Amino acid sequence: MFELFTGKNKSMLGIDISSAAVKLLELSETSQGTYCLEAYGFEPLPEGAVVESKVQEPEIVGGAIEKALKRSRSGLKKAAIAVSGAAVITKMIEMNASLSDNEMESQITVEADQYIPYPLDEVAIDFEVQSLNPKNPELADVLLAACRRENIEACEEALAIAGLEAQVVDVESFVMERAYGLIEEPLQSDGKEPVVAIIDMGALTTSFYVIDKGHIIYSREQPFGGQQLTDEIQHHYDMEMQEAESAKKSGQLPEDYESQVLVPFVESAVQQISRSLQFFYSSSQYSDIGALLLAGGGASIKGLAETLEEQLQIKTTVVNPLSTMKIARKVNKKQLDQDAPALMIACGLAMRSFD
Repeated sequence: MFELFTGKNKSMLGIDISSAAVKLLELSETSQGTYCLEAYGFEPLPEGAVVESKVQEPEIVGGAIEKALKRSRSGLKKAAIAVSGAAVITKMIEMNASLSDNEMESQITVEADQYIPYPLDEVAIDFEVQSLNPKNPELADVLLAACRRENIEACEEALAIAGLEAQVVDVESFVMERAYGLIEEPLQSDGKEPVVAIIDMGALTTSFYVIDKGHIIYSREQPFGGQQLTDEIQHHYDMEMQEAESAKKSGQLPEDYESQVLVPFVESAVQQISRSLQFFYSSSQYSDIGALLLAGGGASIKGLAETLEEQLQIKTTVVNPLSTMKIARKVNKKQLDQDAPALMIACGLAMRSFD
Protein backbone atom coordinates (compact mmCIF):
# COMPACT_ATOMS: atom_id res chain seq x y z
CA MET A 1 0.00 0.00 0.00
CA PHE A 2 1.14 3.52 -0.77
CA GLU A 3 0.67 6.17 1.93
CA LEU A 4 -1.89 8.30 0.17
CA PHE A 5 -3.87 9.09 3.32
CA THR A 6 -1.60 7.92 6.11
CA GLY A 7 1.71 9.25 7.33
CA LYS A 8 1.61 11.35 10.47
CA ASN A 9 5.22 12.32 11.03
CA LYS A 10 5.57 15.83 12.39
CA SER A 11 7.04 18.75 10.48
CA MET A 12 6.58 18.19 6.78
CA LEU A 13 6.93 20.76 4.05
CA GLY A 14 3.81 21.33 1.99
CA ILE A 15 4.94 21.46 -1.65
CA ASP A 16 2.48 22.39 -4.39
CA ILE A 17 3.87 21.57 -7.85
CA SER A 18 1.72 23.27 -10.48
CA SER A 19 2.22 23.91 -14.18
CA ALA A 20 3.52 27.42 -13.51
CA ALA A 21 5.43 27.30 -10.22
CA VAL A 22 6.59 25.44 -7.14
CA LYS A 23 5.14 26.74 -3.87
CA LEU A 24 6.63 25.52 -0.60
CA LEU A 25 5.48 26.08 2.99
CA GLU A 26 6.54 25.06 6.49
CA LEU A 27 4.00 25.47 9.31
CA SER A 28 4.24 25.06 13.06
CA GLU A 29 1.37 24.77 15.51
CA THR A 30 1.00 27.08 18.54
CA SER A 31 -0.23 26.06 21.97
CA GLN A 32 -3.54 27.78 21.12
CA GLY A 33 -4.05 25.46 18.16
CA THR A 34 -3.33 28.13 15.55
CA TYR A 35 -0.59 28.05 12.93
CA CYS A 36 2.62 29.94 12.35
CA LEU A 37 4.19 30.22 8.91
CA GLU A 38 7.83 29.34 9.54
CA ALA A 39 9.16 29.28 5.97
CA TYR A 40 7.98 30.02 2.47
CA GLY A 41 9.46 29.61 -0.99
CA PHE A 42 8.22 30.23 -4.52
CA GLU A 43 9.93 29.41 -7.81
CA PRO A 44 8.41 29.71 -11.31
CA LEU A 45 8.59 26.79 -13.72
CA PRO A 46 9.23 26.98 -17.47
CA GLU A 47 6.51 25.92 -19.87
CA GLY A 48 6.43 22.15 -20.38
CA ALA A 49 8.05 21.13 -17.09
CA VAL A 50 4.63 20.11 -15.74
CA VAL A 51 1.88 19.25 -18.22
CA GLU A 52 -1.70 18.36 -17.25
CA SER A 53 -0.63 18.11 -13.59
CA LYS A 54 2.10 15.56 -14.45
CA VAL A 55 5.82 16.21 -13.93
CA GLN A 56 7.43 15.83 -17.35
CA GLU A 57 10.91 17.16 -16.53
CA PRO A 58 11.92 15.95 -13.03
CA GLU A 59 15.36 17.59 -13.22
CA ILE A 60 13.89 21.02 -14.00
CA VAL A 61 11.19 20.68 -11.35
CA GLY A 62 13.72 19.34 -8.84
CA GLY A 63 15.98 22.33 -9.51
CA ALA A 64 13.06 24.69 -8.91
CA ILE A 65 12.18 22.94 -5.64
CA GLU A 66 15.83 23.23 -4.57
CA LYS A 67 15.80 27.00 -5.27
CA ALA A 68 12.50 27.48 -3.44
CA LEU A 69 13.82 25.46 -0.48
CA LYS A 70 17.01 27.50 -0.33
CA ARG A 71 15.04 30.73 -0.50
CA SER A 72 12.74 29.56 2.29
CA ARG A 73 15.67 28.65 4.59
CA SER A 74 13.74 25.66 5.91
CA GLY A 75 15.72 22.74 7.28
CA LEU A 76 13.01 20.11 6.81
CA LYS A 77 13.68 17.11 4.59
CA LYS A 78 10.24 15.42 4.55
CA ALA A 79 7.45 16.69 2.30
CA ALA A 80 3.77 16.27 1.55
CA ILE A 81 2.78 16.54 -2.11
CA ALA A 82 -0.49 16.14 -4.00
CA VAL A 83 -1.68 14.59 -7.24
CA SER A 84 -4.53 15.99 -9.29
CA GLY A 85 -7.96 14.57 -8.60
CA ALA A 86 -8.24 13.78 -12.30
CA ALA A 87 -5.30 11.38 -11.92
CA VAL A 88 -6.87 9.48 -9.02
CA ILE A 89 -9.60 6.85 -9.01
CA THR A 90 -11.66 6.91 -5.82
CA LYS A 91 -14.40 4.49 -4.84
CA MET A 92 -16.39 3.95 -1.66
CA ILE A 93 -16.59 0.26 -0.77
CA GLU A 94 -18.14 -1.67 2.12
CA MET A 95 -16.04 -3.93 4.33
CA ASN A 96 -16.54 -5.88 7.53
CA ALA A 97 -16.16 -3.33 10.34
CA SER A 98 -14.49 -5.86 12.65
CA LEU A 99 -11.45 -6.20 10.37
CA SER A 100 -8.17 -4.63 11.46
CA ASP A 101 -6.32 -2.24 9.14
CA ASN A 102 -3.90 -5.02 8.18
CA GLU A 103 -6.78 -7.40 7.41
CA MET A 104 -8.51 -4.74 5.32
CA GLU A 105 -5.27 -4.09 3.45
CA SER A 106 -4.86 -7.80 2.67
CA GLN A 107 -8.44 -8.10 1.45
CA ILE A 108 -8.23 -4.94 -0.68
CA THR A 109 -4.97 -6.13 -2.23
CA VAL A 110 -6.66 -9.37 -3.29
CA GLU A 111 -9.86 -7.71 -4.57
CA ALA A 112 -8.46 -4.44 -5.96
CA ASP A 113 -8.75 -5.52 -9.60
CA GLN A 114 -12.55 -5.35 -9.18
CA TYR A 115 -12.37 -1.60 -8.66
CA ILE A 116 -9.33 -0.43 -10.66
CA PRO A 117 -9.19 -0.57 -14.49
CA TYR A 118 -5.36 -0.67 -14.63
CA PRO A 119 -2.82 -3.43 -14.07
CA LEU A 120 -2.22 -3.49 -10.32
CA ASP A 121 1.56 -3.36 -10.70
CA GLU A 122 1.14 0.07 -12.35
CA VAL A 123 -0.86 1.73 -9.56
CA ALA A 124 -0.38 2.95 -6.01
CA ILE A 125 -3.33 2.08 -3.76
CA ASP A 126 -4.42 3.27 -0.34
CA PHE A 127 -7.61 3.29 1.73
CA GLU A 128 -9.16 5.09 4.67
CA VAL A 129 -12.09 4.00 6.86
CA GLN A 130 -14.70 6.76 6.77
CA SER A 131 -17.47 5.60 9.15
CA LEU A 132 -19.79 2.74 9.99
CA ASN A 133 -22.38 2.10 7.32
CA PRO A 134 -25.61 3.83 8.48
CA LYS A 135 -27.76 1.00 7.08
CA ASN A 136 -25.66 -1.82 8.52
CA PRO A 137 -23.32 -1.02 11.45
CA GLU A 138 -21.52 -4.32 10.94
CA LEU A 139 -20.07 -2.83 7.77
CA ALA A 140 -17.65 0.09 7.40
CA ASP A 141 -17.62 2.55 4.51
CA VAL A 142 -14.05 2.57 3.21
CA LEU A 143 -12.64 5.09 0.73
CA LEU A 144 -10.33 3.40 -1.77
CA ALA A 145 -7.94 5.55 -3.83
CA ALA A 146 -5.61 4.55 -6.64
CA CYS A 147 -3.17 6.50 -8.81
CA ARG A 148 -0.76 5.46 -11.55
CA ARG A 149 2.70 5.00 -10.03
CA GLU A 150 4.36 6.94 -12.85
CA ASN A 151 2.62 10.13 -11.69
CA ILE A 152 3.90 9.70 -8.15
CA GLU A 153 7.38 8.48 -9.06
CA ALA A 154 8.08 11.55 -11.23
CA CYS A 155 7.24 13.80 -8.26
CA GLU A 156 9.40 11.69 -5.94
CA GLU A 157 12.29 11.94 -8.38
CA ALA A 158 11.98 15.75 -8.47
CA LEU A 159 11.95 15.88 -4.67
CA ALA A 160 15.00 13.62 -4.44
CA ILE A 161 16.94 15.97 -6.73
CA ALA A 162 16.22 18.72 -4.18
CA GLY A 163 17.34 16.47 -1.31
CA LEU A 164 13.80 15.83 -0.07
CA GLU A 165 11.64 12.77 0.51
CA ALA A 166 7.88 12.40 -0.03
CA GLN A 167 6.41 11.42 3.32
CA VAL A 168 2.78 11.80 2.17
CA VAL A 169 1.09 11.84 -1.23
CA ASP A 170 -2.37 13.39 -1.04
CA VAL A 171 -5.19 14.19 -3.47
CA GLU A 172 -5.74 17.85 -4.39
CA SER A 173 -9.46 17.83 -3.66
CA PHE A 174 -8.85 16.40 -0.16
CA VAL A 175 -6.11 18.99 0.38
CA MET A 176 -8.40 21.84 -0.66
CA GLU A 177 -11.06 20.59 1.75
CA ARG A 178 -8.52 20.60 4.58
CA ALA A 179 -7.26 24.09 3.72
CA TYR A 180 -10.83 25.38 3.65
CA GLY A 181 -10.80 25.03 7.43
CA LEU A 182 -8.43 28.02 7.52
CA ILE A 183 -11.00 30.35 5.96
CA GLU A 184 -14.45 28.93 6.75
CA GLU A 185 -15.08 30.68 10.11
CA PRO A 186 -15.42 34.24 8.70
CA LEU A 187 -18.05 32.94 6.26
CA GLN A 188 -20.42 31.84 9.01
CA SER A 189 -23.45 34.01 9.73
CA ASP A 190 -25.82 33.47 12.68
CA GLY A 191 -24.03 30.21 13.33
CA LYS A 192 -24.80 28.96 9.83
CA GLU A 193 -22.24 28.23 7.15
CA PRO A 194 -23.26 28.84 3.54
CA VAL A 195 -22.71 26.45 0.67
CA VAL A 196 -19.64 27.90 -1.04
CA ALA A 197 -17.80 27.43 -4.31
CA ILE A 198 -14.02 27.68 -4.49
CA ILE A 199 -12.66 28.67 -7.88
CA ASP A 200 -8.97 27.73 -7.94
CA MET A 201 -7.63 29.40 -11.10
CA GLY A 202 -4.18 28.18 -12.04
CA ALA A 203 -2.14 28.96 -15.12
CA LEU A 204 -3.73 26.36 -17.38
CA THR A 205 -6.57 24.80 -15.38
CA THR A 206 -9.36 26.11 -13.19
CA SER A 207 -10.69 23.74 -10.53
CA PHE A 208 -14.24 24.32 -9.30
CA TYR A 209 -15.17 22.92 -5.87
CA VAL A 210 -18.47 23.15 -3.99
CA ILE A 211 -18.28 22.78 -0.21
CA ASP A 212 -21.20 22.13 2.13
CA LYS A 213 -20.68 21.77 5.88
CA GLY A 214 -16.91 21.65 5.40
CA HIS A 215 -16.92 18.83 2.84
CA ILE A 216 -16.47 18.91 -0.92
CA ILE A 217 -19.65 17.63 -2.55
CA TYR A 218 -18.76 18.47 -6.16
CA SER A 219 -15.64 19.15 -8.20
CA ARG A 220 -14.89 19.91 -11.84
CA GLU A 221 -11.82 20.96 -13.82
CA GLN A 222 -11.79 23.25 -16.86
CA PRO A 223 -8.90 23.87 -19.29
CA PHE A 224 -8.89 27.61 -18.64
CA GLY A 225 -6.50 29.76 -16.61
CA GLY A 226 -4.35 32.82 -16.17
CA GLN A 227 -1.93 31.73 -18.90
CA GLN A 228 -4.57 32.70 -21.46
CA LEU A 229 -4.33 36.30 -20.30
CA THR A 230 -0.56 36.17 -20.73
CA ASP A 231 -1.04 34.72 -24.22
CA GLU A 232 -3.42 37.56 -25.13
CA ILE A 233 -0.91 40.15 -23.90
CA GLN A 234 1.87 38.47 -25.86
CA HIS A 235 -0.08 38.39 -29.11
CA HIS A 236 -1.75 41.80 -28.78
CA TYR A 237 1.50 43.66 -28.04
CA ASP A 238 3.92 41.37 -29.91
CA MET A 239 5.91 40.51 -26.79
CA GLU A 240 8.02 37.52 -25.79
CA MET A 241 6.32 35.18 -23.32
CA GLN A 242 8.51 36.16 -20.35
CA GLU A 243 8.09 39.83 -21.16
CA ALA A 244 4.30 39.43 -21.29
CA GLU A 245 4.21 37.57 -17.96
CA SER A 246 6.37 40.20 -16.30
CA ALA A 247 4.23 43.02 -17.69
CA LYS A 248 1.06 41.29 -16.47
CA LYS A 249 2.41 41.03 -12.92
CA SER A 250 3.79 44.58 -12.79
CA GLY A 251 0.82 46.18 -14.55
CA GLN A 252 3.15 48.12 -16.82
CA LEU A 253 1.12 47.87 -20.02
CA PRO A 254 -0.22 50.33 -22.62
CA GLU A 255 -3.30 52.46 -21.90
CA ASP A 256 -5.61 50.29 -23.99
CA TYR A 257 -4.70 47.12 -22.06
CA GLU A 258 -7.80 47.09 -19.88
CA SER A 259 -10.33 47.71 -22.64
CA GLN A 260 -8.68 45.60 -25.35
CA VAL A 261 -7.24 42.66 -23.38
CA LEU A 262 -8.15 42.54 -19.68
CA VAL A 263 -11.90 43.15 -19.85
CA PRO A 264 -12.50 40.52 -22.59
CA PHE A 265 -10.46 37.98 -20.59
CA VAL A 266 -12.42 38.71 -17.39
CA GLU A 267 -15.72 38.37 -19.27
CA SER A 268 -14.57 35.02 -20.64
CA ALA A 269 -13.52 33.85 -17.15
CA VAL A 270 -16.90 34.82 -15.73
CA GLN A 271 -18.62 32.81 -18.48
CA GLN A 272 -16.48 29.77 -17.67
CA ILE A 273 -17.27 30.02 -13.94
CA SER A 274 -20.97 30.60 -14.63
CA ARG A 275 -20.97 27.47 -16.80
CA SER A 276 -19.46 25.45 -13.95
CA LEU A 277 -22.17 26.72 -11.62
CA GLN A 278 -24.86 25.65 -14.08
CA PHE A 279 -23.30 22.20 -14.41
CA PHE A 280 -23.39 21.89 -10.63
CA TYR A 281 -27.00 23.03 -10.31
CA SER A 282 -28.16 20.69 -13.08
CA SER A 283 -26.46 17.65 -11.53
CA SER A 284 -27.50 18.18 -7.89
CA GLN A 285 -30.42 19.12 -5.69
CA TYR A 286 -28.79 22.48 -4.93
CA SER A 287 -30.05 25.69 -6.52
CA ASP A 288 -28.05 28.33 -4.68
CA ILE A 289 -24.45 29.16 -3.75
CA GLY A 290 -23.93 31.48 -0.79
CA ALA A 291 -20.38 32.65 -1.60
CA LEU A 292 -17.67 32.40 -4.22
CA LEU A 293 -14.06 32.13 -3.07
CA LEU A 294 -11.31 32.90 -5.57
CA ALA A 295 -8.00 31.07 -5.13
CA GLY A 296 -4.96 30.34 -7.27
CA GLY A 297 -2.62 32.57 -9.21
CA GLY A 298 -5.48 33.96 -11.29
CA ALA A 299 -7.53 35.05 -8.27
CA SER A 300 -5.87 38.45 -8.08
CA ILE A 301 -6.49 39.41 -11.71
CA LYS A 302 -7.82 42.96 -11.65
CA GLY A 303 -11.60 43.18 -11.83
CA LEU A 304 -12.31 39.44 -11.73
CA ALA A 305 -13.80 39.28 -8.22
CA GLU A 306 -15.84 42.46 -8.73
CA THR A 307 -17.20 41.34 -12.11
CA LEU A 308 -18.14 37.91 -10.78
CA GLU A 309 -20.03 39.43 -7.87
CA GLU A 310 -21.81 41.93 -10.10
CA GLN A 311 -22.83 39.54 -12.87
CA LEU A 312 -23.59 36.42 -10.82
CA GLN A 313 -25.03 38.28 -7.82
CA ILE A 314 -23.01 36.12 -5.41
CA LYS A 315 -20.70 37.54 -2.74
CA THR A 316 -17.16 36.98 -4.04
CA THR A 317 -13.92 37.07 -2.02
CA VAL A 318 -10.25 36.51 -2.85
CA VAL A 319 -9.00 34.01 -0.26
CA ASN A 320 -6.04 34.40 2.05
CA PRO A 321 -5.38 31.13 3.92
CA LEU A 322 -2.63 32.86 5.93
CA SER A 323 -4.78 35.65 7.36
CA THR A 324 -5.00 34.15 10.87
CA MET A 325 -1.41 32.88 11.02
CA LYS A 326 1.62 34.34 12.68
CA ILE A 327 4.42 34.98 10.19
CA ALA A 328 8.05 34.25 11.04
CA ARG A 329 10.46 37.16 10.69
CA LYS A 330 12.55 35.49 7.98
CA VAL A 331 9.56 35.30 5.60
CA ASN A 332 9.34 37.90 2.81
CA LYS A 333 5.92 39.35 3.71
CA LYS A 334 5.64 41.51 0.61
CA GLN A 335 6.07 38.53 -1.70
CA LEU A 336 3.86 36.42 0.56
CA ASP A 337 0.95 38.91 0.33
CA GLN A 338 1.10 38.74 -3.47
CA ASP A 339 1.12 34.95 -3.55
CA ALA A 340 -1.32 34.22 -0.68
CA PRO A 341 -4.38 33.30 -2.83
CA ALA A 342 -2.26 30.69 -4.64
CA LEU A 343 -1.19 28.95 -1.42
CA MET A 344 -4.31 26.98 -0.50
CA ILE A 345 -2.90 23.64 -1.69
CA ALA A 346 0.52 24.24 -0.12
CA CYS A 347 -1.16 25.17 3.18
CA GLY A 348 -3.41 22.11 3.12
CA LEU A 349 -0.39 19.90 2.50
CA ALA A 350 1.68 21.46 5.27
CA MET A 351 -1.27 20.90 7.65
CA ARG A 352 -0.75 17.14 7.22
CA SER A 353 2.04 17.51 9.78
CA PHE A 354 -0.64 17.90 12.46
CA ASP A 355 -3.15 15.18 11.48
